[in-house]
Amino acid sequence: MENKQHICDLLTAAIRETRAGDDLSHLEYDEDVELVNVYFGTNTFPSKNINVAADSGIAMIRDIVNKLDIG
Repeated sequence: MENKQHICDLLTAAIRETRAGDDLSHLEYDEDVELVNVYFGTNTFPSKNINVAADSGIAMIRDIVNKLDIG
């Protein structure tokens, strides 16, 4: 089974290396509701929630990147 939080952590690091994503704080996977909460800057509340229900790891990455709309 894939560790979706670990995938989010690695994806956060990759996105933060880009100019478009340098203010991304972190991605937090909530396995109970199968959402990824997106945090920018120092916000304590998520700026966006991305539904990743039934996604494989690679599908989750695609959904996150497509829905971040940071480019």
